[in-house]
Amino acid sequence: MNHETMTAAILNAKNDKGYSWETLAEEIGMSPVWTASCCYGMNTMLEEQAGTLCRLLDLSDDVEKLLQTSPHKQWGPAVPTDPLIYRLYEAMMIYGQSVKDVIHEKFGDGIMSAIDYKMFVDRVEDPKGDRVVITMDGKFLPYKRW
Repeated sequence: MNHETMTAAILNAKNDKGYSWETLAEEIGMSPVWTASCCYGMNTMLEEQAGTLCRLLDLSDDVEKLLQTSPHKQWGPAVPTDPLIYRLYEAMMIYGQSVKDVIHEKFGDGIMSAIDYKMFVDRVEDPKGDRVVITMDGKFLPYKRW
């Protein structure tokens, strides 16, 4: 089993059993975005978390073990083609430099951590159409001078 087959097994079981990411995340005590990222092979669960998830979804020990292994985080050089992922990519292409400038003005020269990091997705009702609110919350890491 590899991360790709692990993800397929998890998604099939999640869909078959009718679980949401929100419900699975509550069961393991984590956020929905982080839980999904582990299931897509981008983060690592602790033994207890992986065990709980696999028991809920009736998945094998192989899946449980793989959820605990450090993933190889990579993606291809192509522009994403999924419409929703592309819009996130597009937003960063349009506003990325501006966000970078504002962060540097407020914090100085550095980056936002994607390790000491949280992300939340919320729905806000609006009469003109419901809004998607994505909050990215990362620790600021100044570049070291040496």
